[in-house]
Amino acid sequence: MKKIIIVIVILSIIISCTHKEEVILNEQDFVIFADSIEKELRELSVPWYKQYFEASINSNEENWKKVSDYEIAYNKFVSNPDIYKKLKEYKDKKVVTNDIQKRRLEVLYNEFLSKQADTNLLNEISKMTSEIEKKYSQFRAKYNGKDYTDNDVEEVLKKSTNQQELQGVWEAHKNIGSVVSQDIISIVKKRNELAKKLGYNNYHEMSLELSFQDPKEIEKLFDELDNLTRNEFIKLKNEIDVKLAEKNKIKVEELKPWHYQNRFFQEAPQIWEVDFDKYYKNVDVVKLTIDYYNSIGLPIDEIVAKSDLYEKPNKNQHAYCINIDRITKDIRVLCNVKPNARWMETMLHEYGHALYEYHYADDLPWSLKTPAHIFTTEAIAMLFGRFAYKPEWIQSMLNIPQKEVKSISETAFKILKTQQLVFSRWAQVMYRFEKSMYANPDQDLNKLWWDLVEKYQMIKKPEGRNMPDWASKIHIATSPCYYHNYLLGELLASQLYHTITTKLISKDSPNLNSFHNEKSVGKYLIENVFNPGAKYEWNTMIEKATGEKLTPKYYAEQFVNR
Repeated sequence: MKKIIIVIVILSIIISCTHKEEVILNEQDFVIFADSIEKELRELSVPWYKQYFEASINSNEENWKKVSDYEIAYNKFVSNPDIYKKLKEYKDKKVVTNDIQKRRLEVLYNEFLSKQADTNLLNEISKMTSEIEKKYSQFRAKYNGKDYTDNDVEEVLKKSTNQQELQGVWEAHKNIGSVVSQDIISIVKKRNELAKKLGYNNYHEMSLELSFQDPKEIEKLFDELDNLTRNEFIKLKNEIDVKLAEKNKIKVEELKPWHYQNRFFQEAPQIWEVDFDKYYKNVDVVKLTIDYYNSIGLPIDEIVAKSDLYEKPNKNQHAYCINIDRITKDIRVLCNVKPNARWMETMLHEYGHALYEYHYADDLPWSLKTPAHIFTTEAIAMLFGRFAYKPEWIQSMLNIPQKEVKSISETAFKILKTQQLVFSRWAQVMYRFEKSMYANPDQDLNKLWWDLVEKYQMIKKPEGRNMPDWASKIHIATSPCYYHNYLLGELLASQLYHTITTKLISKDSPNLNSFHNEKSVGKYLIENVFNPGAKYEWNTMIEKATGEKLTPKYYAEQFVNR
């Protein structure tokens, strides 16, 4: 805490002792000022992120209390009004002209703007978030006297045809909603209170604008994607319904949410002839991930050594990547690996994030050692995650016979296409639910959720059900106003895939559809996507890397029109 006070005093001296505008407001002084800010931000964030990782793998009250305390200390610094005022002064006077320093100013300004509110309010939000995360981490679905992890729930929904068990386990998982729903509504209102004090209508609007996204443009894009995917999704959904009804020996009109083999119908049900899990059931998924990334010139051994990849009690059941220290490149991944296709995809996905974080150019300022945007790192993760379901990739890594590749290719593509369209519709639900929830958190959120599920996913609400099922999705509570970026990431993943397969790898290469052993891929990504970090505005980076700004046409080319 003494360090925080010392830095704030130094910054205050810089601010108060230099009265002449021509001395204060010049680029050289800004660089000194920004260096001071970033030094303290780093010293505050590193122990916070380390503790967050520790709490995730050992969830208890003491660990989450420490997380909250570190976040409060960070918030105290970032909410300093004198620092914000000086950043605003530099921004308004437009004396910073160097492109990198201008971008640095924009990023720092938005960071401090987001915290220009009552410190007590920021601390309250931090404490509430930690408490909610603790509840999610400790929750286990209970059915017939047995505890079910999320992996267990997914296994039952995917494989069981016992109607009572399917419904019972699905409902048991949804019980987390009742545990956290009121907490989430309370924190939504607190976040909105913060946004309104900063001049925004609500937290959703603020989150998009402070991440350099125009809410109207995002809305327009999602409307376009709805139109793009709706008809093709209807065709696929009809096929899905017929096959699921046959499997469960019920009529199509009797299908319920628990029949779709996933807690949220965000993944394609396994109803086609290809069982991808069989390729991974006797495989070391972690080693396979290491071997693949090594083959394209992107080694991950150092990151894997610091990661926590298997199930344990009181551990977060999901997956994420965290960059604890941007300078020393202390990057870690949390997973709960099982030898199946889902976790193969997750490992490729999370280490895509990790590689992006690892390869920022050394000469970038600390504040620009981040992705060009949240969704650009999602794009890299998705680009690689898709390979877990591609026969060409499986052949290159596991040496399955060419005859088998040919026999499953058509169905495998249908599965990938279905996965993309299923996820696209699910992302519509998440984006529109959060947008509406933050606009009016006092509305009937249970009804809002199921209205959107029925409209975009075309799944009927169980008759008479009125439970906070929306609150069973952890992202709504702990990663607010983020989910739409996953879908933007899918668009960019397709755009990058198009660029790599048409401009980088020969069409005659046996590795065209897997990138395996193509070290030019790693080199291209390092130089064009990873190294720049946040040096450029996200659409500028995309245009430099692919020759075009972000467009949905390659996503449509890959998954809708084919």
